[in-house]
Amino acid sequence: MAEKNLTPRSKKVDIDQFIEQAARLPGVNRNQGRLLFALDATASRQPSWDRACQFQSEMFVATRQMGGLAVKLCYYRGFNEFKATAWLDNTDNLLKAMNQVTCIGGHTQIRRVLKQALADTRDHPVKAVVFIGDCCEEAVDDLCQLAGELGLMRTPVFAFQDGHEPHAEAVFRQISKLSGGAYARLDADASEVLRELLSAVAVYASGGAEALKKLAGSNSEPVRRLTRQLRP
Repeated sequence: MAEKNLTPRSKKVDIDQFIEQAARLPGVNRNQGRLLFALDATASRQPSWDRACQFQSEMFVATRQMGGLAVKLCYYRGFNEFKATAWLDNTDNLLKAMNQVTCIGGHTQIRRVLKQALADTRDHPVKAVVFIGDCCEEAVDDLCQLAGELGLMRTPVFAFQDGHEPHAEAVFRQISKLSGGAYARLDADASEVLRELLSAVAVYASGGAEALKKLAGSNSEPVRRLTRQLRP
């Protein structure tokens, strides 16, 4: 899709300006749980992007009594476009970042997501990565290598698949397993499931596996399935 056809809120210059503004925000508390929130923003992903915008505040609410949460938004779209914000500890700032974006057709860049997670956790541990996507067009061995490195650094990837594409499912399951994370599928009517899963991973990022187990004990079956996959 040509840039001239985009709505004003999704123009590349607007997004770049927001990223620069976010980088100048006061630094977050390094004792907060850190969660990398990565989304495929290629053309087919707009409905799920809108759902993620709707529920992103749940992540912050779920962790208020555990020291809070710092989130970095990453996404890819279009021709080789990949963006990452500063660490944000305010739901309004994260929502503003997400609302700057409209999905544009392009190839997947999951490798860059995983490399971003590695770079960030080398600076200061990232407790969890959430990745939401619907397909994979990259070399699987390269992605598995990076996922394994994240596993060694104890940075699990929670891979949420939008849809039923078989190859994507196989790849996302491998990424989550090698990193020590978990996989879940999001169906067309998965709004409530997405809300619960985002909250659950936020709880994990802030309070660890024990906090997530307590949440799973009184929560939905999708959260319990997610918890059972985690590496002991």
